[in-house]
Amino acid sequence: MQNGITNKGKLLTEISIFWFSYLKDVLPNHLITADFEKMPAKVQQYRSQLEGRSMLVKKLRVLPIESIVRGYITGSAWSEYKKKGTVCDIALPAGMQESEAFPEPLWTPSTKAEIGDHDENIHPSKAAGIIGEKHAAEMAKVSVELYTKARDYASEHGIIIADTKFEFGVDENDNLYLIDEVLTPDSSRFWPAATSKVGAGQDSFDKQYLRNYLESIGFDKSQGIVLPEDVVTNTMAKYQEAYKLLTGKDAQL
Repeated sequence: MQNGITNKGKLLTEISIFWFSYLKDVLPNHLITADFEKMPAKVQQYRSQLEGRSMLVKKLRVLPIESIVRGYITGSAWSEYKKKGTVCDIALPAGMQESEAFPEPLWTPSTKAEIGDHDENIHPSKAAGIIGEKHAAEMAKVSVELYTKARDYASEHGIIIADTKFEFGVDENDNLYLIDEVLTPDSSRFWPAATSKVGAGQDSFDKQYLRNYLESIGFDKSQGIVLPEDVVTNTMAKYQEAYKLLTGKDAQL
C-alpha cells in the first residue's frame, strides 16, 4: 500500500504492551521497556520515527512456528471445514456453522515463511519435527492458556477473540518466552460481542475490514494501491474502538 494506516503502529504497540502485562503470569515475555527515555543512546536519534511504536526486548532465538489458536470457526478454517470436515486436518463434529465456537480451542500451528512466501497450516503433530517435541508440547499448552485467559477477559469487555496468532522465542537456557506483537487487531480476529451471531460472517474490529475492501475491488497484490481516505479512517477507528473496549482508555496517539 502506498499510503498506510496513520498511527496504526503506535496503537498495535499499545495493545501489545497491555496484553504483555496482563498475561505475564502465564508466560514470561520479551518486553524490557517501551519507554523511549530508557532506550539505548544509539537509537535516540531516531525518536521521531520510533517513539511510541517500538519496544526494547530481550534477544531470543525465534522458534519458526506461527502458533495459532482458534476459538471459533471462521476464515480459512471455515473454508476447509466446508470442504473436508476438518481444520488443519483435525477432524471436527459434523454440522458446525460459520462463526460457531469450537468445543475447545484448537491449536493449529503454521510454518513461519520467509518474507514474500506464504505460511503453511500444518497438523499439530508436525510441529515437533520443526521445533522439537519439548518446544512443540510447551507451545501447544501455553498458547491455549494464553488464548483462554485473554478470551475470558475480552468477553467481559464486549469483544469476542475468534482466533489469534502467538510467536515464541527461547533464551540461552532454552526457556520459552512470548514475543513479537500479541493479541492485536493485526494478529487476531476481534468481533463485537453485542452483534455476533452464529451462522454468518461477523463485523469486526480488526484488519478483516481492510481485507474485505481489497477483495471487493479485486486488488492485485503485485500492484501498489492508494487507499481511499474513508477506508484509512474507518480501519483506524475500528482499531481504536477495540483498544478502548479492552483497556477502558483512549489510545495515546
